[in-house]
This record gives sequence, C-alpha cells and structure tokens, in this order.
Amino acid sequence: MAAFANFWRLIVGKPLDPLDPRTRHAIAVTPLLAWVGLGADGLSSSCYGPEEAFLALGQHTSLAVFLALATAATVFIIALGYNQVIQLFPTGGGGYRVATALLGPHPGLVSGAALLVDYVLTVATSLASGVDAFFSLLPVSAQAFKLATELILIVLMTGLNFRGMRESIMVLLPIFLGFVVLHLGLIVYGIAVHGDHLAAVVPGAIGEARGMSHAVGPLVVVALLMRAFSLGGGTYTGLEAVSNNVNMLAEPRVPNGRTTMFYMSTSLAFTAGGIILLYMLWHAQAVEGQTLNAVVFGSVIDHLGLGSAFARHALLAAVLAFEAGLLLVGAQTGFLDGPAVLSNMASDSWVPRHFRDLSARLVRQNGIVVMGLASLAILVWTHGDVSILVVLYSINVFLTFSLSLLGLCIYWWGHRHEGENWLTHFALSALGLSVTSAVLVITLIEKFTEGGWLTVLVTGAVVALCFAIKRHYSETRALIAKEDALFTGAPPEVSEAAAALKPDPSLPTAILLVGKHRGASMHALLWVNRLFPDHFRNVIFLAVGEVDAQSYEGAEHLEQLRQTISAALDYYVAQCRRHGMAAEYRIAFGTDPVEEFVELTGTAMEEFPNSVCFASKLIFKRVNILTRWLHNHTPLEIQTRLHQHGKQMVLLPMNVG
Repeated sequence: MAAFANFWRLIVGKPLDPLDPRTRHAIAVTPLLAWVGLGADGLSSSCYGPEEAFLALGQHTSLAVFLALATAATVFIIALGYNQVIQLFPTGGGGYRVATALLGPHPGLVSGAALLVDYVLTVATSLASGVDAFFSLLPVSAQAFKLATELILIVLMTGLNFRGMRESIMVLLPIFLGFVVLHLGLIVYGIAVHGDHLAAVVPGAIGEARGMSHAVGPLVVVALLMRAFSLGGGTYTGLEAVSNNVNMLAEPRVPNGRTTMFYMSTSLAFTAGGIILLYMLWHAQAVEGQTLNAVVFGSVIDHLGLGSAFARHALLAAVLAFEAGLLLVGAQTGFLDGPAVLSNMASDSWVPRHFRDLSARLVRQNGIVVMGLASLAILVWTHGDVSILVVLYSINVFLTFSLSLLGLCIYWWGHRHEGENWLTHFALSALGLSVTSAVLVITLIEKFTEGGWLTVLVTGAVVALCFAIKRHYSETRALIAKEDALFTGAPPEVSEAAAALKPDPSLPTAILLVGKHRGASMHALLWVNRLFPDHFRNVIFLAVGEVDAQSYEGAEHLEQLRQTISAALDYYVAQCRRHGMAAEYRIAFGTDPVEEFVELTGTAMEEFPNSVCFASKLIFKRVNILTRWLHNHTPLEIQTRLHQHGKQMVLLPMNVG
C-alpha cells in the first residue's frame, strides 16, 4: 500500500492545502491558459465542421462566401450570449445553471444531461478524429492499431487531469500554439494570393444565388444554405466551456472570462470562416483518404514554392500533425467541463454527491474518472468510427445552446424595466436563440435516422436516472430533517460550574464522530448513554468539514461551513454539560473526511486511553444498488481503518425508512 501511495503521489503530485489562500491563486488560470484548455475544443472543430458545411453545397461552391460570413457571425452571436451568462453566473455552471435558474429545475436537468452526454462525446470524438488524422500519415497496415491508440490516450489524459487544470494545460500548450501559428499563416497567405479575385467573390455569390432562385425558386436556395449551415454545426461546439468554468479563472473572474471568450470566438471565427473561404478560392474537392483541410492546405503549400518536394511534404505533415494534436487537446475540454457539470448537478441532488468531492490536488477526480470510463466505453462500442460519433455529438450541443439563450431571453424580458440596455441584451439573446434552435431542428431531422435517435435515447436515460436519484435523496433528506427538527435552536444554557467541567483523561471517555445533522449526532449520543448508563464521564466530539467543490468556491463558503459545524458542535457540548458530563470538541477541514477523521481519532485516543469510538450509520429498510451507490460509507471505512490499528469503534444504527 505504501509503495502504491508513493507511486500515486509521483503521478498526480503533492497534495494541496485547500485552506491556504495561496493555493487558490496557484491553481487559478489566466485567460491565455483558459483559452488553451477550454478553447481547444471549439478551435479543433474547424478541422471537420467547415468541411461538412462546404461539401453540403455540392456544385454551388460560390455560395460558400455566405456560409463563411454566417459561420463567423454565428460564433460571435453565441459568444455574446455566453458573455451574459458569465456576467449573471460568475461562479460557473454554464448552460446547466442558466436553464435551472431561469427556466426551472426540469429544463435545467435536460440541459445538464445533454451537456454530460456532449462532453463524453467531446472526449471520444476529439480523440478518434485526432488519431484518424495522425494515422493518415502512416501506412494502411497501421490502421489496425487505431482503437488501441485511442484507448491508451484516454487513460493517459485521465491521469494527466488528476494533476490539476493548470498542469494539464501547460503540457498541451505547445500543440495549441503550433496549430494557431501554422493555420494563421496558411489562411492569411491562401486568401492573400487570391486578393485580386476577392472583390468579385460577393457579386459572384449574389449572381449564383439569383440564378438559382430563377431556376428552382428562392426557398430552395435558402434551404440549401440552411442545410449546409446546420451540417456545419459542429463548428460551434465548445463555446460554452468558459461559462462552465468561470470559477477556475484567476481574479477578477468576470473580466477574465470575457477576455477568454474573446480569444476563443475571434480565433474560431477567423479559422473556420477562413478555411471555408480557402475551400472556395482554391476550388477544393474531396479526395478519397484525405480530409478537405489536407487537400486545400496541400495546394496552398505547393504554391509557397518551397523548392524540394520533401520540404512541401514535411510542412503539410506538420500541419496535419498539429491538427491531430489539437483534436487531442480538444478532448481536454470534456475532462474539464464534464466534472464541473456533474459537480453542479450533485449540488442539486440530481447525481450522487460524491461528484462534489475534491481530490488532494483539488480536482473533481470522481468526475474525471467517469468521463474517462464513459469515453472508453463509447469508443469500444463504436470502434472509434468518427462518422458515428459526430452524428451522436451533433444534437445535444444545440439543445443546450437553445435552452441557455431561451433562459436569457426570459431573464431580460423580465428585467426590461430595470435597465437601459435590456433591449440590446434581449435582441442578442433572441437572435442567438433563433439561430441555434433552427440548427437544432434541422440537425435533428437530418441526422435522426442516421444515429441521432441514439443521442436522444441516451440523454433521456440520463434524465430518468437523475429523477430516480433526486427522489431518493429528497426522501432521505425529509426523514433526516424530522430528526434534526427535534434539536433545533441555540445551545441550551448551562451553569458556570457545568461549563467549567474539563474532561479527565483517566476517566472512561466516549469519542463521538459527528456531522452537521444534529438528529443523527444526537441519536448517537443518546444511544451511547442508553447502552452504557453512567459509564462514560467524558465525551469528545470529533467533526470534519469536508472541503468539496461547492465549499471551495470562495472564502465565504468555507467560513459558512466552519460556522455551521461549529454551531452544531457547541450544541452537542452544551447538551452534555447540562447533564453533568465533561465535553469538548475537535474539528478539522480537508478534502478526505476519512483521512481527517482517522487522524483526529488517533490523536484523541492517545490523549484519552480509556476511550471507545462511536459513530452513527444510516440504515435503510430497502437496501438496493441505488442506496449503496448514493450514500458514502465513511463510518465503515473509518471503523476498518481503526480496527486495523487495534482501536475500538462501535457503529450505532439509525433507521431512516
């Protein structure tokens, strides 16, 4: 076990102190790093989104200029909408928080479930696309190793994310910057070479549109453009990532969030719109075994006049390698945003509360593990087939966009009498809603029979499971609340003599592990007195404030946690002293309650050698997989650890129905 612990420490790094103010500053990321970690998903979609849109135009490639302009404009429209989300929800949560707060818990659940499925597919699709791009540079015989490579990469990225957001981004930074520099240069050069033709591009597109309108009718032209625009909808994925992770940014969070969104939207609009223009200007045509990006960038590189064929092939290989690398970096968004959504949903009891837990490195490792395992499963099931993954991926993105923008429309309409700029915000939100909802409907119709039905089915299954979890938590909370209601109010008053009682280490001592629920803790205390009447003369209460994702959002949350637990402990001590028993309490804070409790218990038992440990354990009348999964087994884990060290601990059952 010690060897494994040392190995794990080597992999993930030294633990971080969540109570040290410097820690928050150390793990927060700047807008530039956030652009890399959160923007790679959106930017990597330029490797396949524009291609889908351009090919959908068929022979009418001159209309691509409209497509390029619409793509760039849509990026900024969605980005402006999510800038509002960052301003209204500075603690993060993105589409899930927006839909929950502005539309209600059930639309919020749908948005959250859609996001979870989307982020699993983000990891799977990005890795599969990246590996496909890389293996296109290798002999055909290497194709048999693609799936194994994808699975190994998921395991490696899962481990990398255990170290923390900043560390994982720093590893991937060179790939991101290489992609940006190479593509910026090639797009600018490729467009500049045709600079003398640019003035005729728009008139030519208008003429093509008029000719088609006279031949087949204007509705057909509009339908063609809308279909192409919708099929390129994958281009906009990842734009919501910043709003989900505002709480990870360095202070001031809101301005830094907007700056990050500006970086993301500008780079994506330029890259995606520029690539579509390159397709049109260089008359790119599909070639078997090559992506359209490979075709058009190959033409641009040939025009550079590098001299030797080797130099041209080397530069093209570098471009494609960086595209493959960026697609792998794009998977990072799923590992960052998926656990964040799970954490926010856990706060509302839609998913097990374990997803709020933080590791010693202050990352949501349970969420990271789930994202990794789910991505492994979907890759094995689809055999890493990108064509299937893209179809599964294409619907939930715009479902979340539409719900978020609908919520913003309702919000600004409801606040129309409270500010001068409400109309601008409302108009931007309404414009974004009209675009995203249109893409959602068209994509759903186009792709439903090609596999889109499976996305709907999986998302619906996640929603149904969340309803079952929520109902169980609500019933359990109601039962515990009845017990808590018996012990509400301030601590009872005690005499000065009782308050002066100090525990005597030589006397029998009961060490009680307690929490913030007074009913369960008082239940344990009463059981101890009932089972051992007049035996224990001292009572030592031990409590641990678990620092999870919710309590670590800010110093005020940690202080509130401290006050809640301290108030409960004051109540327990006062109850003991009122009945003539000496009592004290000890409190600790950390991300691992089992570890903290074991340490507190060990110290207390050394100080009071004639002691026995007690803790309350919830007992359900109907024990099933759900109850075992949804409730942690902290008391059992602590008891096992203490028994291994020869120390006694008794679990006191508490029936909760």
